[in-house]
Amino acid sequence: MSEQKQAEQHVVIVGAGMAGVQTAVALREQGFTGPVTLIGAEPHQPYDRPPLSKAILLGKAEDSAFGVDFEALRVELRLGLDVTGLRAADHEIDTEAGPVRYDTLVVATGAQPVTLPGADGVPGVHLLRTLDDAVRLGPVLERRHTVVVVGAGWIGAEFATAAREAGCAVTVVEAADRPLAGALPAEVTTPMAEWYGANGATLLTHARVDTVEPGRVLLADGRELPADAVVVGIGARPATGWLTGSGIALDPSGAITADERLRTSLPDVYAVGDCASFPSARYGERLLVHHWDNALQGPRTVAAAITGSADTPYDPVPYFWSEQFGRFVQYAGHHADADELLWRGDPADEAWSVLWLRAGVPVALLAVGRPRDLAQGRKLVEAAVPVDPARAADPSVPLKAAVL
Repeated sequence: MSEQKQAEQHVVIVGAGMAGVQTAVALREQGFTGPVTLIGAEPHQPYDRPPLSKAILLGKAEDSAFGVDFEALRVELRLGLDVTGLRAADHEIDTEAGPVRYDTLVVATGAQPVTLPGADGVPGVHLLRTLDDAVRLGPVLERRHTVVVVGAGWIGAEFATAAREAGCAVTVVEAADRPLAGALPAEVTTPMAEWYGANGATLLTHARVDTVEPGRVLLADGRELPADAVVVGIGARPATGWLTGSGIALDPSGAITADERLRTSLPDVYAVGDCASFPSARYGERLLVHHWDNALQGPRTVAAAITGSADTPYDPVPYFWSEQFGRFVQYAGHHADADELLWRGDPADEAWSVLWLRAGVPVALLAVGRPRDLAQGRKLVEAAVPVDPARAADPSVPLKAAVL
């Protein structure tokens, strides 16, 4: 795109989380000179989400605003503004403050938490997705309340960790037979279930919530749990409801089906981050990645496509981390079609890893307290090089030394 044409192109980014902010930054880094508008639904300066379940929740930090000088970048911020619709034929989005015209639109609206049926409006029920959520939960931890956490996924484990650190009595209720049932296989999550009790939290599996009332949670089997506060962490869905009627292609989960350059089915409209799936040639399937690193990496592809500075498909090795119960858990890759699982170390120990192979080639790695395994394993996944399974399963052998 010529500089003169760029100067006339107005890029509007909807969503002021990591994906939206990084898209604005990447556009400027890649030389885009036209006007950029970043629209956020929350009134706060754009901020990072991972500290919400850690430092901010525990009162160790007041905010996690991105260290970005939007004025210096010549990015117009429009905060506290809900976007309600998209009219692609007119190249306009509808907002509470009236229509906004775009030449290029980037959808980065992220995901919204799944709510617990029947719990809306019940006093003491919380989600943990926004800065305001974390601020509301701070006093719960300060007062050492009795807390019930619904859902033993990543966010449930992280909140339970913070609540125990603050001295709360914590019970985690999980409908499946184990924590992280939708994310990892049983043989991997079974030892992780032990972390709850070892840290003073009660984990109830095969437990479904029937009713939430002020001060208590009733389970489907008749058990009653006292609860000064209830924190719901049962997943998230792409925040794409505002696109209804726009004609944009969505998958059954509600995610925008972007292509390998993160273009949507509508002209001049891109999608990035938690709200969009993309086709992975590496894994031979479409991926929807609800993690921070995806929101950091994808914007570079979007900016390159808009500016014409590069023509590289988006095909990352997904990566995320979680801090729970004194352990640093990292995952890289996608293990869905692996045919072999190798243990590196004893899961009863503080540190261990799991490596997944497909036809002898690493496709994913989970590392608990073994950051070197993660760093080396991630490179092996990216390079798609075969390894010697016997050496790869020996925790004393560096993973890079297991390459055939």
